[in-house]
Amino acid sequence: MSIPSGAPGAAPRVPEAVHRRRWAILGVLMFSLLIVVLDNSILNVAVKTIASPAPTGIGATQSELEWAINSYTLVFAGLLFTAGLLGDRIGRKKVLLAGILVFGIGSALAALSSSPGELITWRALMGFGAAFVMPATLAVLMNVFERDEQPKAIGIWAGSVGLGIAIGPITGGLLLEHFWWGSIFLVNVPVVVVALVAMAVLVPDSKDPDPGRVDPFGVVLSIIGLVLLVYGIIRGGELASFTDVTVLAPLIGGLLVLTGFVWHEKRSSHPSIDISYFREPAFSAAVAAIALVFFALMGVTFFSAFYLQSVRGYTALESGLLILPLAAAQMIFAPRARLVVDRFGARAVCTVGMLLVAAGLAAFALFDADTPLWVLCLVFFVQGTGMAHIMPPVTVAVMQALPRERAGSGSAINNTFRQVGGALGIAVLGSVLSTVYRGDIEGHLDGVPTAARDVAGESIEATLGVAEKLGPAGKPLVAAANDAFIGAMHVTALGSAAVALVGAAVVALFLPGRPAVRAERVEEPRDTGEPVRQS
Repeated sequence: MSIPSGAPGAAPRVPEAVHRRRWAILGVLMFSLLIVVLDNSILNVAVKTIASPAPTGIGATQSELEWAINSYTLVFAGLLFTAGLLGDRIGRKKVLLAGILVFGIGSALAALSSSPGELITWRALMGFGAAFVMPATLAVLMNVFERDEQPKAIGIWAGSVGLGIAIGPITGGLLLEHFWWGSIFLVNVPVVVVALVAMAVLVPDSKDPDPGRVDPFGVVLSIIGLVLLVYGIIRGGELASFTDVTVLAPLIGGLLVLTGFVWHEKRSSHPSIDISYFREPAFSAAVAAIALVFFALMGVTFFSAFYLQSVRGYTALESGLLILPLAAAQMIFAPRARLVVDRFGARAVCTVGMLLVAAGLAAFALFDADTPLWVLCLVFFVQGTGMAHIMPPVTVAVMQALPRERAGSGSAINNTFRQVGGALGIAVLGSVLSTVYRGDIEGHLDGVPTAARDVAGESIEATLGVAEKLGPAGKPLVAAANDAFIGAMHVTALGSAAVALVGAAVVALFLPGRPAVRAERVEEPRDTGEPVRQS
């Protein structure tokens, strides 16, 4: 890549005392990242419980569940630009500690929510804290490892995401079987306390010696634009129509505001994100791959919880255990992805990874109510293997494109596209699922009282709730709901697979191949300068 990763003498060397404890520091960073990842994976398992009427849940509708996820993700994504800049400016350890503290407070408040509105609000507060956690962990990593060890460290860092995917659903399932739904958030509090103590003791502080200024206007534009865009998409799913004025107005408004955001960033002397980074094709391809893979996968993760629990009848814990193959694949392969990249190049590895993800997503279009469990496990393992060979290489490409002192900005770019892609995936694919389901189930609601008909058509959980109230007369409605959901899932899965195929085309065209990777490795001694391992 043509963007310099730091000329000799441009980036400070890693102090010997920090270098000696770098792996312990990585463990603390992984633990901090685990908190953020674990929270979202727990929530995905709990959506069915939260959608249930009180006292089991809080009666959240499908759109409210989407907003419980998206309020967190959008605040997170909207503030990542500023979080990265603040970390570079005032110190990454400081913003990391502050972010985890706010995240813990938001978790405690979310656990005590008595309505979907309160849950959405406190989830947004959790997203505020998380925005300062994730970019800081990756920025610290880049400042405690030398360049030649960074791909290995990033692979392990990415593998911790798989650990979170594994622990989250299982922990959530155990908690939901023995405690009320709020326990899935309350469990974060002791984890936050341990993380705060470990970080205070082990993690060194670092910052950019020549930081840029904060861009509050750009941050406001990004938040407003994203919220409007995703609200319009969710609203379209609720109405089963994207031509209503309440859908078109926020959609068009969001696109206009985001266009204004890009225009502002290109002309600002202190932008939240330096648009010039995207002139490098490999850099743009890397962030696009991040966004596309999470767009496809987060949408599938959202509807797979309903498929496993509502259609197949598994408990939250059983659903969590079924996701273990996906997590195991990431933990096994992500730390080793650098070895495959060294041999075949980032382009080939990421393209094959994207194709594996697409194949796993397309497989959902073949699932029905009786698909064998081993097939489910195999598909999840294929998806996890694909992701494990995408995330580490593209993260390395993004982070090594910037000088070390700008690690916070690079981490913010990486995580922003990841979170925005995930948020839009949930919104778009969730809306497709809702629209197709509503269209299929409406023809089976003739025997439902008029007052309950609109509610019954909104989601499978709502339909099953109405069918339960109808008693024996509701049994045909249960069968119709399952058939309608599976049909909607098939359409949504094919849409997800198509997005993953677009991602495969992007990385195949623009990521560097094997010769470019070799060239970068030859230049490493000039970047790192004199040996630093001296007594």
